[in-house]
Parts: sequence; C-alpha cells; structure tokens
Amino acid sequence: MKSAVLLLTLYFAGTYSQQLCDHPPSDWCSTWEIAKACQVEQQCRGYYSRKDLKKSNEPAVQVDLYYESLCGGCRKFLALQLFPTWLTLNEIMNVTLVPYGNAQEKNVSGKWEFTCQHGPDECYVNTIEACVMYHLQDIRSFFPVIFCIEFSSNLTSALEPCLAAYYPELTVKTVMACVNGDLGNKIMHQNAMQTDALNPPHEYVPWVVINGKHDDSLQDRAISALFNLICDTYTGPKPDACSSKGVTPLKRDSVCLS
Repeated sequence: MKSAVLLLTLYFAGTYSQQLCDHPPSDWCSTWEIAKACQVEQQCRGYYSRKDLKKSNEPAVQVDLYYESLCGGCRKFLALQLFPTWLTLNEIMNVTLVPYGNAQEKNVSGKWEFTCQHGPDECYVNTIEACVMYHLQDIRSFFPVIFCIEFSSNLTSALEPCLAAYYPELTVKTVMACVNGDLGNKIMHQNAMQTDALNPPHEYVPWVVINGKHDDSLQDRAISALFNLICDTYTGPKPDACSSKGVTPLKRDSVCLS
C-alpha cells in the first residue's frame, strides 16, 4: 500500500486495508458498496443519494481557503476539516485553494520574487501545490494530491509519492518545470494579487471565505466545525450526511498572523 494512501486511511479508520479499494477518495462515500469495499462505512454512515441532490437548483456552498503550506494551523484545517468535509459533501460545496498566505512579493528585473513566512521551503511547496492545481484543474483530481502533501511529514519531498498514489498520469517532471519556470512564477503572482485583494484584508491564515464573505463568526465556525457550517449554509434539500455527526469538530488552532 502506498505511503500517501496509508496517511489518509489512518486518519479515517485508524487501521485500514486497501486490498479491495480501487476507487479515488472523492468516490468513497458515493455508494454504500464502495464505502464497504474501502472500509469506511462508519465515516460514510451519512451516505446520501447524489441523484436526489442533482435535482436541486440551489447553488453549492463556495469555500475559499487562503493558506500557506507550512503553517501548522493551515495544515490542520485542510487535512482534518476541509478535505474530509469535501469528501462527504462535495455535491453541495465547491472549494477553491489559494496557496500564498502571508508571503510578500517584489518585482526584480521583470520577475517576481517571493518571501514566505516560514522560509524558502514554504515558497517552494506553495508553488508545487499551485502548479499541481494548474495542471489538473479538476478539484476531484488535485485535492487528494494537495491533501497528501499537506498531511505528509516532509512536505518538500512529498510530491513524488503523492502523485504516484493519487494521480500518476501527472509527472513530477511536468510539475517541476512549472515550479522552476515562468509559469509557476506567474501563477504565484496571481495568487498574491488574489490574496491582496481580499476584502476585508486577511490578518492571518488559514483565512476562510464562505460564499464570498468573511467575518469572525464564519471563521470561527469554519475552523471548529466546517461540516456543520456547510450543512447549515446550504439552502437546498439537505443530504442525509447532514443528519449525521459528520467530521469531528476541532478546537480552534493557532493561526499564522500576517
């Protein structure tokens, strides 16, 4: 079993065998048969019918996460709140990830140079994640890879095993060409502008925006119990999963101040 898969499945089930599971994480709760094959029945006990949800014309809840890759609070929120909530509720929520956070940029001879709060390694991993998202585009493809990187013990060396586990069609060479080239520089500048344009301006990360809004109340609810917030915010028919306990709430973690 690949190490990145082990990290994910240890979180969900404590002990887990993937011998019968050949489905991507985003499909684990899509049917009860897949949940059983992947041995996540308990986590998918709120299984709901995707067919019924697709009948609703209500917009999905939009969650935008502004973060930096080596911030402990960001990693905890992404790995233990946002990703597991998305696995279960991805039919009623959309997620946008913007890796940049409290970084600073300056233009030097026509090229952007970045200074990150947790040093050069953070700028490096921010760019890796941004390039993975650029190449894969579809969140169902890139989110498991991003989760795997953020949940790894060594983020700077996590790209290769995480791609091998979740999206082997994308090569490390392709991603690193982006990271080390003009494309990665351009993407990170776009992330910088998007972060700097936040209203209100971000004061720390993780900075969570729900349906285009951010305030202290929404932030506190997102950090402590995102699953419940998504269920409460969605205006269409509630999926069955919303009647379950969902993701275990977190105590508010430390943030990385800007």
